[in-house]
Amino acid sequence: MVKQSHQTNMLSFARDLPNICSLAGLLCAILGIYFAILGNFPAAIIGVLWAIVFDWADGIVARQIKGRTDHHRAFGGQLDSLIDIVSFGVFPAIFLLSYGKFSPWFLPGAFLIVAASVIRLSYFNIFGLIDDKTYMGLALDNNVIIIAFVFLFEGFINHTVFSIILYALSMVFLVFNLSPLRTPKFSGKWFYVLMVYTLVLTVIYGWILWNRV
Repeated sequence: MVKQSHQTNMLSFARDLPNICSLAGLLCAILGIYFAILGNFPAAIIGVLWAIVFDWADGIVARQIKGRTDHHRAFGGQLDSLIDIVSFGVFPAIFLLSYGKFSPWFLPGAFLIVAASVIRLSYFNIFGLIDDKTYMGLALDNNVIIIAFVFLFEGFINHTVFSIILYALSMVFLVFNLSPLRTPKFSGKWFYVLMVYTLVLTVIYGWILWNRV
């Protein structure tokens, strides 16, 4: 915990540009959760994909700003981690529950998704990266990136069968999230790859929504 020599207004940190990016990502994640509850899964996926974009962007912006205090860096790290729980823990859990029509059978899966996310993020907050470019275990945002692609095939598969696939895939993810497997930290030019991926899938899912009207 970073000690303060004086009390600082909490909202003053919200004016920090990287934290504005983080909060924009939180808004996208909340919209994703809202649409997932309504059963509008294409809109939910669009929301969470943009949550990932803002999650990556906040770190890029933070590194470009000179003169940020230790308090701003510490606050930004905590804010980012808490928002990650919503975007990559709560969102996929609710997405799975909603797609499973809130059947009690999907509750254990939803719990395990959120539990795995808080365990992973707690571990990361203490130990951080293995090195500058390597994570311990699969980063949580990768789960959502892959699900967004897999869900493109949802219309070709029976709903019950696809719900089982989604359930199983989510359980496989959490095993990798908590495993000692070393995985690369995607940064730098990978942000532009993520942007292209997000824009392409936004257009595809937007087209799906348009055709449902």
